[in-house]
Amino acid sequence: MNMHHTPLNASAQGWIDRVFSAKVAENGGVVRRSVASVEREIGRDLFEEEIRRRRFHLLECGGQFIVICNSGRLQIIA
Repeated sequence: MNMHHTPLNASAQGWIDRVFSAKVAENGGVVRRSVASVEREIGRDLFEEEIRRRRFHLLECGGQFIVICNSGRLQIIA
């Protein structure tokens, strides 16, 4: 796993800050964004890197990214 942090431009950093400063994210909740939106705004690679840096969990289903803003153990039940 690549652990170096890619510097973000101001626009990408602002987008990341807005997504993860939401109360739901700060409280360990779930954030959802469309894959198309993420790819348009900052790109999949940078988004995935940010998720890993924060030790969150990222799921993709039906054109949506679901981010579990918690580093706890993830268990998929069904």
